[in-house]
Formats: sequence, structure tokens, C-alpha cells
Amino acid sequence: MTVQEKRPIEENATSEQKRQNTDPYTKGIAAIKPEFIVAKPVQATNVVEYHDDEAEGGDRMAEGAADGQQNKKGKRKRGQNHGRDLKQKKDTIKLCPSIIDPDDSKSCFLGEEKCKYSHDLQSYLESKQEDIDGVCPVFEALGYCPAGMKCRWLKSHYDKETNKLIRDLAKLDLASKTNFEVNAIDKEAKFALQKKKYEFKIATPVINFLDSKIQNETREERKDNEASYVEQPFKISEKKRINLNRAKIVSPLTTVGNLPYRRLMKTLGADVTYSEMALSIPLVQGHNPEWALPKAHVSEYPGFGVQIASSKLWSAAKASEAIYENTNHVSELNLNCGCPIDLLYRQGQGSALLDQPPRLLRLVKAMNASSGDIPVTIKIRTGVKENKNTAKQLVDRVLSETQVAAITLHGRSRQQRYSKEADWAYISEVGKVVKDWNAKREEDKDASDTTPTWFVGNGDVYSHEDWYNHVNTEGIDSVMVARGALIKPWIFEEVEAQQYLDKSSSERLDMLGNFSKFAIEHWGSDEYGVNIARRFMCEFISFTHRYIPVGIMERLPPKLNERPPTWVGRNEMETFLASTDYKDWIKITEMFLGKASDDFQFVPKHKSNAYETKD
Repeated sequence: MTVQEKRPIEENATSEQKRQNTDPYTKGIAAIKPEFIVAKPVQATNVVEYHDDEAEGGDRMAEGAADGQQNKKGKRKRGQNHGRDLKQKKDTIKLCPSIIDPDDSKSCFLGEEKCKYSHDLQSYLESKQEDIDGVCPVFEALGYCPAGMKCRWLKSHYDKETNKLIRDLAKLDLASKTNFEVNAIDKEAKFALQKKKYEFKIATPVINFLDSKIQNETREERKDNEASYVEQPFKISEKKRINLNRAKIVSPLTTVGNLPYRRLMKTLGADVTYSEMALSIPLVQGHNPEWALPKAHVSEYPGFGVQIASSKLWSAAKASEAIYENTNHVSELNLNCGCPIDLLYRQGQGSALLDQPPRLLRLVKAMNASSGDIPVTIKIRTGVKENKNTAKQLVDRVLSETQVAAITLHGRSRQQRYSKEADWAYISEVGKVVKDWNAKREEDKDASDTTPTWFVGNGDVYSHEDWYNHVNTEGIDSVMVARGALIKPWIFEEVEAQQYLDKSSSERLDMLGNFSKFAIEHWGSDEYGVNIARRFMCEFISFTHRYIPVGIMERLPPKLNERPPTWVGRNEMETFLASTDYKDWIKITEMFLGKASDDFQFVPKHKSNAYETKD
């Protein structure tokens, strides 16, 4: 059942009544043409609230965010589904990897009797769900499907008569050169990190040296530490250059900013992408989930940055060296100094660094000295508290005491989260500080080996008009787009065209289809991979459903923080793509990923997206 069928337009409602329902000039209300507005029902309908700071924190921070949402009486605020269970179930019968490909089957090194996996291929195939119609996205892209007999599209690349998986050698050859993932850490290196046997040749002396500057040591100990410090292998001027001049940049985003999403954004015109925020200590400890975050598609490089969060000098230095030594497709290393999530803040990470300039500076110095030829950048907010901006003084100090390749400023304080419009006037003021420092360095002969620092603004960019208004402001080199690129993924196509693009529902559906293909390539075409892909596709739709087609709007430009009245689109699919019910989101995924299994689990972040609908 579609949204249009659930909430039809009230035929007896006059045009004037519809206008009263949403005055096009009412602050905070999106101005939709009267003919597309659904008249208010007698009973109040569900109100959708958006908690967009979760895009920066994600599910790993859910517990901490939940704690921070408690009021003085100890009651949690309503609206969010905290601690949601998103673990997906795996196959009932687990097939031994040794027989996944019948043509390449090899002896199980444990032997059938000791192996915990099944060797009964026939029983496994009988227990599988019916194959999904169409061609396997992995086979279509690569010419071979590594999931083999576990693939949910098995019949598209399996020859029953010969009992062999089909291989397209031409595609395999092309994919090996153009379509692959990068930055996967070597198993031995990861094992060494896990066993605390990894040798940090660069970071260890750097840590000792920087620690000697702040610890109470004897003069002899200080001299020993300073003497043991080895000059960083790359001077700032020798690090890789980045060019952010009018670059089309997608912000680091947790959960939704995954590899398939970033790959989609590259096809839609993005120049620069960032990994999801990785925590430095789990990186140093070799945790598998954390080392999955620096992975990227080859199409993202150059222009791919890895963002880390840290509050400890030692973990920032070691994580930087580990990334430098174990990846080869990273353009910059970004220190998160702006994440507002409570758990990170209490640990002294993210936006907590805004009130601790000495700590922030030590982290930058440690990262610069340990990251080899990878340049270091930072992302900050205007300050911690509302109406108490500190970014200008902080940036001035960063530029005078250390060197960063770029500074990105989100035009809100930690306290504001996303509750008010970004302060672009203040962003411009900070941009002038950076511009003045760059000019000063050019004139300083002693600083001739330093490179200019790029300055990027961030906040409430939802159209090409927003983008050009800001990028044409003195001191601002480029603009980073976050929610605008989630809700409207084709925003950089609009920037390139310098006009609004009224994408049809079929065009938007094609984008979701491309995301689903990239997701299957990344997470796999077996049952588990399909469920993971479906889950992250639902997360993506939790933002895309908020898009209001420009063709039904009373006035432009649209604003990110405006909430629409209930509306219907120009066709049934356009209405369906705007559904706020997560069950409809799952139905959209079924167009590309087959019918969801009965045990598929997805809980939306916001309770208002989870309401039960009645016929």
C-alpha cells in the first residue's frame, strides 16, 4: 500500500484551506504548491523529527547519545530508538568455504569430521531461499562471483549441467584494473596490532619527544628524549599536495557515509570523499570493524581522506603511522574536532578538543610527524557553547603553532547540534584569518617551505545557490556538503549545471538501484551480504525520503531545516519515495534486492518512522 493510498487528498478542501495549512512564507515550513498538499486530517498525524547529529555519531555512539538525552528528571526525550538491534542473521546451514566453488573446490584443512561448517552442498541448496530474479550484481561487475554457491542470484552464473560457476574472463581482466577496493590492511600487520607486537618505528620516538614537553622530568631525561627523537621522514612541504579549490566535497558521515554511498557520490560528481570516523585506539588495537573504515573504492582516489577521532597523543601518533604504513590510497588524514556526540565528548574526543587547544595542537603535531607523506587536516565547529564562538582564536593558534593542509569549519557550536542555521558570516570571518596567514607565509622567506592551508566551510548546503554563495565568499576555498548530499545525492550535478535539476522518480530510483549494486559488490551477494546491503539502503532512504521535488515547490531555494506538510507527488512513485514509514523503505529495497526474509531486522533511528499503518 502506498502513501498516496493511505493519505489521499481531501477532495472537499478548498485551495484557501490548503494555503492556510502551510503558509509558503511561514518560517520552518517548506512552501509546497497548494495542489500537492494533503489537507489536515481530523486527528493529528505522526510528526517526524530529525536528529541529524546521529549522522556524525552513528550507531556505535548510540549508547552515549542516549545517556546524553536524559533530562533533569532522568527521563529520556522521546523520538529516538536508542540501542536498536541491527544484527543480521546468517545462513541456517553454514557452508564450508572449501566447496563454495565446485570447480575450485579444495580439501578442507580440518577435514569433514572436525569442520564446524557443512559439507553437504545439496542440503545447503535446499535450505536456501529461492534465487532473486535478474543478474548477480557482483558477476555483472566483476565477471565472477566470489560468493559462489551461496550467491542469492546463483542461477545467473551457475551451469547446472557442468556443475560449474561461470567466469567472464574479459570482465575479470577489466575489473582487476578499474573496479576494486583499496586500503585493506595486511593480515600479518593486523595480527601484530592485535597482539601488541607491531613496531611503531616513527610514532614511538615522536611520542617520547612530545611527552617530554609536558611531563615533569629531570633535565637529563628531557635531553635523552629529545636526543632520541628522529626527525619526521617527510617535512610538511614534502607531503602529498591536496587541492580543495572549489572542490566538490562530501562530508565524513558515520553509518550512511559507507563505501557504497561514497562510490555513488563519485559517479554523481563528487571530487573528495571521507571515510566514516574511525576511533584511533581501536585502530591501534587492530580491531576488524575499525580497519574496515579506511577501505575505499579505487575511484575515490585521489581525493579520499581518512577521518579519525582521538584524545590521546600516543593513539593519534600510532594510528597515523599504522594508516600510513598499511594503506596506499589515502590523500589526507583528518582529525575530527567537531563531533557533538556525548560519548565522544566525555572521552575528550571530537568537539571536546575545541576547549582544549594545547591538546588539539599536540595531536596535530603527533599526526604530522607520524603520517609519512599523508597531509593532516582538521574539522572543527564554531565552539562548544552557543553564542560563544572560539573557532577564530583556535584557528589563529593552530596556524601559528603548527601546520595543517586544510581546516573545515562547521558553522554551528556543539550545543546547537543542528538546531539552528549555520553561521556563514562567522565562517567567513574565520576564512579571512586563514587567508591572512597564507599571505603572511608567502611573504616570509623562512616559511617558504610551507604550503598554503585550504579553508572549507560546512553547514546547510542544499542547492547550487547555497554552494556558489559560499564558495564565492572571500577566504572560503570550498564547501563541504553533508545532509544535503544525503537527502539530494545529485547536488553536485546541480553545482556543475548551476541550476536546479527536477529529478524524476525513475531517475531517483535508478540512483538507489546503483547504490544497491555497489552495496552487494562491497558486502557480498550471499544472504548475509544482502541483508547488510538492505539495512544500509534503508539507512540511506531514511535521508532520501526527505527530498521535496523542486517541481512541486511554491518558491526556491529549499531550506534544509524546513519541514514539509503532508504532500503527494506528481505520480505514485514520487509519493512512495517520500514515505516516512520504514516498512515502505524495505519495499523499495525489495525492488533491487529481492523480497526481504522474515527474519530481516531493521529498526529506524526515529520512532516516528516506525508507526503502524492501517488499511
